[in-house]
Amino acid sequence: MSTIEALAALIARNQPALLLTGAGISTDSGIPAYRNERGEWSHPPPVQAKAFYTELSTRRRYWARSMAGWPRMAGAQPNAAHLACARLQKAGYASEIITQNVDGLHQRAGSTEVTDLHGNLANVRCVECQTLQSRDEVQQRLLTDNPDQKPVTGPAGPDGDSVIETIDDRFSIPDCTSCGGIIKPDVVFFGENVPAERVEHCFELLSRSRLLLCIGTSLMVFSGYRFCRAAKEQQIPIAIINQGTTRADDIASAKLDLDCAAALTGIAEQLCKTPSS
Repeated sequence: MSTIEALAALIARNQPALLLTGAGISTDSGIPAYRNERGEWSHPPPVQAKAFYTELSTRRRYWARSMAGWPRMAGAQPNAAHLACARLQKAGYASEIITQNVDGLHQRAGSTEVTDLHGNLANVRCVECQTLQSRDEVQQRLLTDNPDQKPVTGPAGPDGDSVIETIDDRFSIPDCTSCGGIIKPDVVFFGENVPAERVEHCFELLSRSRLLLCIGTSLMVFSGYRFCRAAKEQQIPIAIINQGTTRADDIASAKLDLDCAAALTGIAEQLCKTPSS
């Protein structure tokens, strides 16, 4: 197990680091993680792509829960961990950020060169004609088309929704305003593949980096873990900041089992000290 000081020194020796972030970095912003510290599901499994595409009931459940939860998701603010990542990036200790999150909080914190590996909930795409629209526009349609839907907001869900159990089977779900097709958030659902060109871009970022720093992710999903495997093959050191077990613990050069905000703030303070005048 490493320390904040040791991990800061590792980053200093191997800059720039490529950051790979997961749900654990956003929990302080009110967005819960999918898994607990043992890497087990701590919420019901997320919606599966096949069910969303083929089952009207699944789409109705998704959009009803999303309608209830979107105001909280849209209003989420970056926390100290996101701000520390932006600070490390601005100082040159971090190059790019690959995030498995779909909340856009890295960008709101001021980070640049962010790759949304799994997409961004702020956008909605038609699966047939590929027309894009904003999630805010879809929210207005949902509210207009479902005036009788009780304004029930349950506990926050990791998909940016609210955990509500009772959904009126008359709930009206939106379709594409251009072609009438099925629309979905412009994110990669479970059971879908990350677009190949996006994966290739991330591998290119890794090849230009001297350290892979994984933050707030159990790496149980292959879409993120694959970059750890590639780093190992390319002899690029791997460092991890995560509370609990990760899939890459056995190949990491350093591991901090600490809260993301506390660890990253401490590392940024170590590396980005303002020179005394």
